[in-house]
Amino acid sequence: MSPNSHPADSAGSASMPDDPRDGWSDLLSGRHLAIVTVMASGILLYAMNLYFTAALMPSIVADIGGQAYYAWVTTGFVIAAIVASLFVSRLLDSRGPASAYLVAFVTFALGAAGNAISPTMEILIAGRIVQGLGGGLLAGLGYAVIRSALPERHWARATGVVSAMWGVGTLFGPALGGVFAELGLWRWSYGGLALVALIFALLGQRSFAGMAGSGRRSPVPVASLIPLVLATIAISLSALLPIGWPTMLAVGGGLVLLWLFVTVERRSDNTILPKLTYRRGNALKWVYLTVAALSAGVMVENFIPLFGQQLAGLSPLVAGLLGAVLSLAWVIAQLFVVSVSSDAGRRRAIRLGPLLLTAGLIVYGLFQASGAGLATVAIWAGALTVSGVGIGLAWPLLGVAAMSSSRDPAEGGKAAAAITTTQLIAFSITSAMAGTLMAAGGESIADAARYVSLGIALLTLLGVLTAGIATRR
Repeated sequence: MSPNSHPADSAGSASMPDDPRDGWSDLLSGRHLAIVTVMASGILLYAMNLYFTAALMPSIVADIGGQAYYAWVTTGFVIAAIVASLFVSRLLDSRGPASAYLVAFVTFALGAAGNAISPTMEILIAGRIVQGLGGGLLAGLGYAVIRSALPERHWARATGVVSAMWGVGTLFGPALGGVFAELGLWRWSYGGLALVALIFALLGQRSFAGMAGSGRRSPVPVASLIPLVLATIAISLSALLPIGWPTMLAVGGGLVLLWLFVTVERRSDNTILPKLTYRRGNALKWVYLTVAALSAGVMVENFIPLFGQQLAGLSPLVAGLLGAVLSLAWVIAQLFVVSVSSDAGRRRAIRLGPLLLTAGLIVYGLFQASGAGLATVAIWAGALTVSGVGIGLAWPLLGVAAMSSSRDPAEGGKAAAAITTTQLIAFSITSAMAGTLMAAGGESIADAARYVSLGIALLTLLGVLTAGIATRR
């Protein structure tokens, strides 16, 4: 690929239907099925675990205490996951996919086992950090391994399956966690997670047998890593600080550190993101920014059940189902869009995605009101469906665009792994911003709901611009 090529254009030709084996039946059979199962399961464990733990937290606090450290159970996990995701491509290069997945699943299992036996909240947080390290590796490997383990004709469909696991995790994570909480078996739930992770570690050894890494060993980019990690911590802390100057200082400090990270990366030969990201005329940077915008939109799911219960008086079950609408639409849309084979069709889908996401969030935010009736709830559901379709249309195609950005396997793998890093950072930033907007609503839950929904819509609106730049010829 030439330096001035656009990855979104490459995505269009990644799986042209000129091979008779190009189709779902070939992908979901034999060794291909085993590979996709391992990759999808790793993403699912990570995605489900976020919502799974949220449902368990009231039971955990009632058992071991530690209410003051409540937020750190999630914050520690997410920060550790971001750090781990930065090492995915290096682990793949040096050890190959079989060993990389073994390290990831075993680390996740050790963290889950530590959670299961935690006598105090401090020990639980330590276990969550270990679990986050394994989870970050699993999330990054889910995209990075597609490029090396599957033929190019299957990249789009495999990316669709792997990406769908984020939506599936939000569908089933809260329900599963709620069941264990209801039964008073929160420790057993983490023990079960550890066992499942170990089973998939064994399956990964068989699925990726004989696949070696590139052998390329590159030093850890410490100069880039330090400001990126500190930026993530600073922005995450903003959600835990009192609203006002402390919050503004934390967010401002985080943004300055992100700027420093980009500055260091541009001048360094040893980088976290592929060098193509910083090359003039290449669209990879815009692909990542569009992924970040879509990821920001996903975070509204965390608040939908709360808003539904408090504004419309929905039962927890119905409010939970309303929260699942966006994920369900996301999953269904992307399983259809991966069959689009033309360059023009894929570019249109990528451009349309952020536009639909933003439009849906704006409508959802504008219709937030106390005492909402059935008609308003129906409008919410419709708006969230539109938003979910928007995410599903663009997400898998952006993944293929990133992994197609270079013919160098090492750079291509790094580009694919960076999707997860971008996604997790966007989750962290949006979560912190949403927490601040919730607090700005004061006693009015309707105001808080509007602030959160429309504030996130402002972030996704940027994706309309970046998607257009990423897909232009």
